[in-house]
Amino acid sequence: MTPPAPLLSARGLYKSFGPTAALDDASITIAAGELVAVMGPSGSGKSTLLHCLAGITRPDRGSIDYQGRELTDMTDGELSALRRTDFGFLFQFGQLVPELSCLENVALPLRLNGMRRRAAEAQAAEWLERLEVADVAAKRPGEISGGQGQRVGVARALITQPKAVFADEPTGALDSLSGERVMKLLTLAARETGAAVILVTHEVRVAAYADREVVVRDGRTQDLAAAL
Repeated sequence: MTPPAPLLSARGLYKSFGPTAALDDASITIAAGELVAVMGPSGSGKSTLLHCLAGITRPDRGSIDYQGRELTDMTDGELSALRRTDFGFLFQFGQLVPELSCLENVALPLRLNGMRRRAAEAQAAEWLERLEVADVAAKRPGEISGGQGQRVGVARALITQPKAVFADEPTGALDSLSGERVMKLLTLAARETGAAVILVTHEVRVAAYADREVVVRDGRTQDLAAAL
């Protein structure tokens, strides 16, 4: 049987910032529904790899194929549209909009895609319930804990039913118990929706939730499963 085509595949990525090469012939393949941990020391290029895969940063050279579409050939408008529909994002400090309530933050991606407010907020309420933070719906991000904020962030990342979620150190600012809760809920929700998760982390306990690990060192990638 022919294996299914990968959801996202990058080959020979190079990216430099001035004289410093952040990526040096990096490659990675992500299957649909797969959770991959991208690990490596600080400054190794793992966040740059994540940003290239998500279409936030353009590589200097190399190819990134997303379901048969070459990301490096897309316009900024096409990439922006892709990030609104097919990609979800979760960052270390949540990056919730401070002026909006948690409910409005979760509904925001749907609103940006043209959904009416009442319908968007109804879905947002369901996702807050799913992530066990329904009680903070009316609060603003500055009024809740870091762990609650990250769970709100997970809800916002998944509300559009994305095919891929890009998570950059999502537990880096949390205590161990809050981090474990966020990872359990993120993993469960992603499995239920079928979203792939590309997770940048330096924590072994967080990487343990992944199906496999890819290590980045000096801008180069090594798939640990393939190396065994």
